Amino acid sequence: MSDTLLKSAQQVILTEARAVTQLAERLDQSFVNACTLIQNCTGKVVLIGMGKSGHIGNKIAATFASTGTPAFAVHPGEAGHGDLGMIEKNDVAICISYSGESDEIMTLVPVIKRLGASIIGMTGNANSSIAQISDVHLDVSVEKEACPHNLAPTSSTTVALAMGDALAVSILTSKGFSPDDFARSHPSGALGRRLLTFVHNIMKTGDEIPIVSADTKLLDALLVMSQKALGMVLITNNNHLEGIFTDGDLRRVLETQSDIQNLRIKEVMISNCKTILADKPAMAAVQMMDEFNLNSLPVVDESNQVLGAINTHTLMQAKII
Repeated sequence: MSDTLLKSAQQVILTEARAVTQLAERLDQSFVNACTLIQNCTGKVVLIGMGKSGHIGNKIAATFASTGTPAFAVHPGEAGHGDLGMIEKNDVAICISYSGESDEIMTLVPVIKRLGASIIGMTGNANSSIAQISDVHLDVSVEKEACPHNLAPTSSTTVALAMGDALAVSILTSKGFSPDDFARSHPSGALGRRLLTFVHNIMKTGDEIPIVSADTKLLDALLVMSQKALGMVLITNNNHLEGIFTDGDLRRVLETQSDIQNLRIKEVMISNCKTILADKPAMAAVQMMDEFNLNSLPVVDESNQVLGAINTHTLMQAKII
């Protein structure tokens, strides 16, 4: 039984993968024309599909919207009862129908044309009604559905989804849509939080910073380190950073020094330590700490004046890592 299930699953995936590969191989000027229509659109991209195609349309609209192209999906049944008012002359409508003969969509298409909106037909039949009336037709035909009866929309919906992704990603690439742009559309997501959070948003400041002078005894510096709980102490002179001493440095000292009672922090601190500017993205701190195997970082300004401090726990609390 388990072998039968696995073979069936593998066949579905291979059939759909082949359909997507064939789609990539037959992309032509029509795809470029569709991208141009969308890029020149001063309104919104409106996805229209019935049944399974409608679900695909919802996902494509969401992908467009999250990558800088204003878009939404309209149910053709609802559009025929008032929601068509959402579509305006400056919009581009993408009509998804594998047969290209969906009655619900064909009822809308003449009205959309009269509004002055452009139409991109995404069908499996270049001779279909929707394909013929569209300004641009995108061929999303498949040799066969992954369904053993060649009935359930499987390969065809996968290919339509891939075509939508291809449009959205090609357009975002063409217009230079950046990770920062993406983050602005996803402020509540993990990626948005990582890209929109800066060091100054999360660093410890003021009395939270463990600071001592160079002549401070090591034991006294360790007390400050323990009280501030950042795993480090910063050594400064008039707030100018001179060095750092961390938990890891303490282990090194204990391994090499037999008498620490009279040690001054300047004798064991790390001079010329790694630092980060307050206006850098928090992810830059993560990358620096990973690269140099650090658990803590002083935050300074251009003059090496101490502004704050961060450590791994700070980044975890901010959900950056």
